[in-house]
Amino acid sequence: MDAIYLGYSFKVSPKEPATEILIAELGYAGFESFVENEEGVTAYIQKEEWRADILNDIYVLTSDEFAISYTFEEIEQVNWNSEWEKNFNPIQVDELVSIRAPFHENPNLKYDIVIEPKMSFGTGHHETTHMMVQHLLELDLKNKKTLDMGCGTGILAIFAEMKGAQPIDAIDIDNWCYVNTVENIERNNSKHITPYEGEVSLLEGKNYDVIIANINRNILLQDITAYGACLNPGGVLLLSGFYAADIPLLDEKAKALDMQLEKTLQRNDWVSLKYVKNS
Repeated sequence: MDAIYLGYSFKVSPKEPATEILIAELGYAGFESFVENEEGVTAYIQKEEWRADILNDIYVLTSDEFAISYTFEEIEQVNWNSEWEKNFNPIQVDELVSIRAPFHENPNLKYDIVIEPKMSFGTGHHETTHMMVQHLLELDLKNKKTLDMGCGTGILAIFAEMKGAQPIDAIDIDNWCYVNTVENIERNNSKHITPYEGEVSLLEGKNYDVIIANINRNILLQDITAYGACLNPGGVLLLSGFYAADIPLLDEKAKALDMQLEKTLQRNDWVSLKYVKNS
């Protein structure tokens, strides 16, 4: 039996960056898929996952900077593949990395990542994923033990393996993301990635040379101590999923964990940080 979904149609003004913030916050609240349009975005959540206070913690809805209104309705069936295929175009990062669906032509760049994102976050279109790929391009990852925390589609773990990283753990709290990561690992013939469904408690007793965390500010602030505890001396921590205004908060936490900021990337209002743990 097909799952029953609720569809929330949000009208957003001004559309950017409010729509991006809204999608990020809704994703954390449990919404599974998003389709942007001229007025804003439609967000979908399974009816069994819905609760009456689902929007209570969506900060952007109460912000004085944006005007956001919404309606919602029950939807019997959604053809997710059709929805994302209409909106998912292949992209390239620095003319070195192609990110595409199986039905797109291979542009024959140095790295070719094939994913079916379905309802998971991480297609490379979003600024945060794009910047994380740029960071990974610059790193020597050969035989580096790597963690992709909040892996979404698994795209960053898959790319890390293409750059020589191994072994790799890919963790996401969302079941759909875990399943989608498993599918994309197989699709890209990745051999050194172990996917897990769970949260930061899975890191206890583990250690890594590289940690990738593309999540959101609140989760990063909450979990960065755990990242620091399992990052080897000289190891690299890559963070994204937040704005330039959030850097001081994260930087204060990172410095307290003996990590130094080495590089900042910015696309539109989003930023990505590279930290190195002191030896």
